[in-house]
Order: sequence, then C-alpha cells, then structure tokens
Amino acid sequence: MTSTTSEYLPNISYDSVIFGFSGEKLKILILEYHNMKTFALPGGFVKVDEALDEAVKRGLSERTGLDEIYLEQFHTFGSMQRFKPEIMKRIMEEQGNPVEDHWLLGRFITVGYYALINYKNVSPTPDYLSDSIEWYDLDQLPDLMMDHREIIEKALEHLRIHLDHKLLSFNLLPEMFTMKELQQVYEAILGESLNRANFQRKMLSLNILERHDKLYTGGSHKAPFLYSFKKP
Repeated sequence: MTSTTSEYLPNISYDSVIFGFSGEKLKILILEYHNMKTFALPGGFVKVDEALDEAVKRGLSERTGLDEIYLEQFHTFGSMQRFKPEIMKRIMEEQGNPVEDHWLLGRFITVGYYALINYKNVSPTPDYLSDSIEWYDLDQLPDLMMDHREIIEKALEHLRIHLDHKLLSFNLLPEMFTMKELQQVYEAILGESLNRANFQRKMLSLNILERHDKLYTGGSHKAPFLYSFKKP
C-alpha cells in the first residue's frame, strides 16, 4: 500500500459482516491474507473527503460487485485486543512492502456494519491485500484475526433482536418467495426450528407481505403461494 495517512483518516476503520443465504444456511463472506492463513472480515479505511457510510458502500461494492446493498451500522469496537501491529506488519511484508513505521501499524477503532445480500447474486472479489474471499457457513467459520469473531457475534445478536423490523430491507431472498423460504431464512438467522403454522400466522399479522399466484411446479394441488414484501 502506497497511500499516505493524508489520504485516509488515521486510527479509524470499518469491518463488514456480509450475510448471505444459500437457501438452507446463513453464510458470511470471509477473506484470507496472502501466504498467512489468516482470515478476516472484509474491512477498510475512510478517505479524508469521504463519508463513513460511503466508504463502507465502496468497499462492499468492490468485494461483491453489488451497489444496492442494505447496510446497517451496529456497534463500535475499540478494545486493546484490536491493537496488534505485528499482524498488519506481516500482511504488508507479504505484499512486498516491509515497514517499521507506518500509519497502518497504529491502533484502530473500527465501526461494525452488517449487510444482507442474495448469495446467488455475488461474485466475491478479493482486494489487493488478500489472497481470496469465500463464503463460509456460519457454523463452520475459520479462526479469525483479532476480535473479528466478536464482531460477527455482535452483528448476529443485533440482527436477531431486530429481525422483524428488518424484513423490508432483506436482500437475502429473491423478489418473490414462498412462506417456506422466508421461514428458512428466519431459522438460519435464529439458529432454531420454528412451528410452520405459528410462523405463517405471525408473518401475515405483520401486514408487510403481498400474496401472489401459487407456485405450480408440476400439478400438485398443494402448490404454495408466492409472496413479496410490500413497498414502503
């Protein structure tokens, strides 16, 4: 990295928990650094002439190829566990830029964001520091650097608490979906099975779904209805 501290705000960063849904499981986008077997959340830095939200959108667009992404800021992380300059020093060395004194080696407070996106619409793209970026099942995450596992847990906690209120912002599902598919999203996020009848009754009571024609897949008389979220 050749950028100087005059181009970026020092001591502040962002980390993004990008949730995707495969149809069965909740997945998270994780990157790996060159030759280090070190795994991390996609993150980045804020330019001096750039709003924080715009910096995060820029980073997500570069990693996913998507521009219309629901983003929410959920927590700020500033423990001393974050201050491990030897990790960044090694990352830069592996990239061919050995340094002893650099603004990236300082202590960073990071702002956590989470994103909800349709797993099938993404072509993950690594950045210039990382070797690869891949989807991992939530229950099969690799060991992550610094406090990144804590960041994921906090994002998941926030999403679970506010789940009903975030439905209209979901990018996890196609435009039209069945009640079963919506229930599968809930179960993947909550990590538990739900009663079908109770779930359907609850969803219909929220008055946020619009019902469409049934999904016929071969003549079954029990074809499910299709739903979409009502426009705000």
